Parts: sequence; C-alpha cells; structure tokens
Amino acid sequence: MEIIEKNISAVMARIEHSAAKAARDPQTLQLLAVSKTRSEEDIQLAFSKGLSAFGENYLQEALNKIKSLASISAEWHFIGPLQSNKTKQVAENFSWVHTVDRLKIAKRLNDQRPESLGPLNICLQINIDNEPSKSGLMPDQAWDLAQSISELPNLCLRGLMAIPMARHDIDSQRRPFRDLRLLKEEINRQLDNSQKLDTLSMGMSGDIEAAVLEGATILRVGTDIFGPRTGKATL
Repeated sequence: MEIIEKNISAVMARIEHSAAKAARDPQTLQLLAVSKTRSEEDIQLAFSKGLSAFGENYLQEALNKIKSLASISAEWHFIGPLQSNKTKQVAENFSWVHTVDRLKIAKRLNDQRPESLGPLNICLQINIDNEPSKSGLMPDQAWDLAQSISELPNLCLRGLMAIPMARHDIDSQRRPFRDLRLLKEEINRQLDNSQKLDTLSMGMSGDIEAAVLEGATILRVGTDIFGPRTGKATL
C-alpha cells in the first residue's frame, strides 16, 4: 500500500515539474487514475491520497467497482472501446466517456442518459497517428462529429482524446500531442463561444511530460500509480 502512495507523489512531482516548464498552473491538470484490473482496495487507497477520478476500460468490472465503492465520491470515466449494447449502462453510471468516435454511439448515449444526472461529458477519440489497429476518428472527420454532438442536449462535448503510438524521446512524443491540440483549436474556431472545447485527454505513464508541454488537461496514468498490471479484466 505504501508503494501506491509513493507512486502518486512521484507522478504529481513529474506533473508539477512539467507544468512549471510549460508555465502552466498544475491545478489546471487532472490526474485520472487508470484503475482497470485494479482492486477496490487500491482504488480506495488512491482516493484517500487525493485522487478522485478513475478510468475504467471494461464495463462489467467497472460496474462492480462503482457499486462496491458507492460510499466514496469518485468520478468515473469510461476510457475503453464502447459498443452499442453497452451504451445504456455507461450513460447511467459514468460522468465522462473519452472514446466516442461514431454518431450512432453519441446518439445512444444522449437518449439513454438520465436527465437527473445532467449532461454526460464526452471526448472524441482521434486516431492521431492513423493506425489501422486503433479505434478513433481521422482528424479530418472530427469537425462533422463535433458539430452533430453539440446539438445533443444530454451530452456535453468537452474535448479530444488520443492514444498515440509509443515513442521514446520527448520531441517525438510531443508531435502527436501538438497535432491534437491544434485540431482542438481548429474545431473551437468553428464552435460558438458557449460550446468551446476545454479538454485534451492525452498522456500516459510514459509520456506525461510531453503531454503537459503540449496542453493536456487530463492525464491518464495507470502503471506509474498502481504498478505493473497483474489482474485479468472482467468484460
């Protein structure tokens, strides 16, 4: 358990150092603890050490945790691939969805979101490196989907998300994050002031620094908080 506490401190120090280098306020950055396959005890410990937002990829596993951990005021983010048959439970149980890449999915989330919960926060997943094996929109498709989602009353389009291919030096890591930031700026030039995107969900354990330097607002970190993954997911 002490390891998780030390890991959180180390990650926060990296974020603060990178924010200072970029002349950014670290308070504008949210650390999203990627808790897929992690135990409820690990999540509770991370919560007790100041983390409040948790990212889950696998719906059934996530629903079990959300129910079991109802006593803590955690904010749950769905960050995995989303299929049509899972949208209802996601719409009813999560505050954020980072992986919207089709209008069909967006419409189902909108129609199935309970009004009592308020609008569901949405990020468009962008295939920033044009990788055939990855989900996400091509950058030139993002505006059309953003425009359509902005008209759905039970969704709040917040920004863009990407998972670039692995790179091993900071200059190379910065390039796809810069492309995502520029895409966000391009979309914002076409949106009304009340609809401007404010979120870039980008950066993981191996490229936190590059993401912060290029404007990330949500950093999705799992291994460097919880340690190497050993558990198996429940889909």
